[in-house]
Amino acid sequence: MASTILYKTAIMLILISVGILCAKTKLISETSNKDLSKFVLQVVNPVVIFMSYQTDYRPELVRNLLLTFVIALGAMTAAILLSYVFVRRKEGRESEIERFSSVYSNCGFMGIPLVNAVYGDEGVFYLTAFITVFNLIVWTHGVILISGEKDFRQVVKVFYSPTIIAIVLGIITFFLRIRLPSAASEALGLIKEVNTPMAMIVSGVTIAGTNLKRLVKNYRVYYVCLLKLIVVPLIISVPLALLTGVDERVRMTVLVAVAAPPATMCTLLSLRYGKNSIYASEIFAAGTILSVGSLPLVVEATEYLTKIL
Repeated sequence: MASTILYKTAIMLILISVGILCAKTKLISETSNKDLSKFVLQVVNPVVIFMSYQTDYRPELVRNLLLTFVIALGAMTAAILLSYVFVRRKEGRESEIERFSSVYSNCGFMGIPLVNAVYGDEGVFYLTAFITVFNLIVWTHGVILISGEKDFRQVVKVFYSPTIIAIVLGIITFFLRIRLPSAASEALGLIKEVNTPMAMIVSGVTIAGTNLKRLVKNYRVYYVCLLKLIVVPLIISVPLALLTGVDERVRMTVLVAVAAPPATMCTLLSLRYGKNSIYASEIFAAGTILSVGSLPLVVEATEYLTKIL
């Protein structure tokens, strides 16, 4: 699997480079990129998720989906605890942004294309459980962390998001065994196919907007990326490797979601609550680029642990 991940991340790096080129040549402006990002998050990703449920009902799928919920909750909780251990508060340090970035991953943008490439629709089916847990936690703990305010009204907003609506509709059609007409299925299938290129090009345009010279000189960016891409995933990979009775697709789907680069949401929330959004975008840019090498490494290490433990 590690070699497949390496191959797919290499393809994604090329697509990211296309996005950078589009930004540098002014083919895609910052405003246009925001609109494209919304389109991917609110239309394409939900379609990919919904279509993953357009599969034949099998008891093992239900069992694995429920297991993914439990394992995802455990993994996210562990990541949050580890962020408080490895990122200490210090005067002049953006500890909230660093903690957020070391916990929350681009499990939609990066996770869906990678999992879909390795495990197909079934992998995305399991990933929806992680995405659900992610959304519930990021809109509670994540928002409180960045804003400094305990506003639990954000939780209600989660259930109105296109992603959660797609999951709910997908689950309903899955359990009631409702299949779309062939024309509708083919149309949504075409939308699903643009997910990877669009997500990576948007990421590339975002990266192009950061000050790479300043990024290179900021060692804290690399420290946070080390935590997010290597340390936290490897620590979480130990219990995952011990769960030998759990389907490999479930364990590896959770691992890829955890080991994906820092979430773009950190930049968006920083902008909203007046935090250092530039620093957040620098971590996102560095993490996205470095994940091309870190993801295959973490997967390879987990596969090795599974064999020896």
